[in-house]
Amino acid sequence: MFTVRRWWDRYGPKFFVTGLVLAIALFLRQTQGAFISELYYQAVQSFQPGPIPQERWADARVSELETKLVELEQQNQKLKELLDYSESFQGELITAPVIGRSVDHWWKQVTLGRGSESGIQTGYVVSSPGGLVGRVIKVTPNTSRVLLASDPTSKVGAKIARTSYMGYIRGRGSETAVMEFFDKVPDVKPGDKIVTSPASYLFPPGIPLGSVETVDLEKSPAPEVIVKLTAPFDYLEWVVIHPFQSRL
Repeated sequence: MFTVRRWWDRYGPKFFVTGLVLAIALFLRQTQGAFISELYYQAVQSFQPGPIPQERWADARVSELETKLVELEQQNQKLKELLDYSESFQGELITAPVIGRSVDHWWKQVTLGRGSESGIQTGYVVSSPGGLVGRVIKVTPNTSRVLLASDPTSKVGAKIARTSYMGYIRGRGSETAVMEFFDKVPDVKPGDKIVTSPASYLFPPGIPLGSVETVDLEKSPAPEVIVKLTAPFDYLEWVVIHPFQSRL
C-alpha cells in the first residue's frame, strides 16, 4: 500500500494530465473542433456591434445605385459618340459590342457580339471613333472575330495624308505601330496624319490610322516611322463594321 501511494505521489499528476490531454484530443477529433468553434464564436460575439442600422443598409444601396448610374451614363455617352461617328459614313453600317478579349491577346484580336445573322461576313472592315480597328477574320451566326491593326501579324496599306507618300503599317502589340515606305526618301515629319491607302486590297481608302511620332529616314532597307494609332485599342467596347469585300 505504501509503495502504491509513493508511486501515485510521484507519477500520478503526470498520468492524470496525460490522460486529460488525450481525452481532450479525442473529443476534439470526434466533434471536429465544433466545441472550440462555438467558444470562439461566443467570445467574438461579445465584441461585435449590434445589428447594422437600417440607415447603413440604405446608404450602401444608394452607393450601389450611384455607381450603376455613372456606368450607364458612360455607356450612353459612348453610344452617342458611336452614333455620331456612324452618321458620318454613307451606306449600311453595323454596330457591334466587344464581348470577348483575351489578356494574352489583348492587342491582337477581339470578339464581337454580332455575326452572320446580322449580315457580317469575313473581310468586313471594323473601325471606331478614332480610326481603323481591324478586319473580320472569322464569323459565326452570332459572333465575329476581328484581327486588330495593332497585331504584329497585321499589315495595313497606308499613306501620309499631307504628301500622299505610301507604304504599309504593321502592328507592334501596343498603341503604336511601324510604317515602312516604298520610297527611299519620303516627305514625312512628326505630326503627319496617316490614313489607309487607295492602293490597299483589304481596306477602303481614307480611314484614319494615326499620326507620326518619330521619323528614321536612315533605317535600312527602307525609311521607317513610329505611328501612334488613334483608335482606342486599349479600351474598345463598341465598334462599327463596314461591308467591304477584299479586292484580292
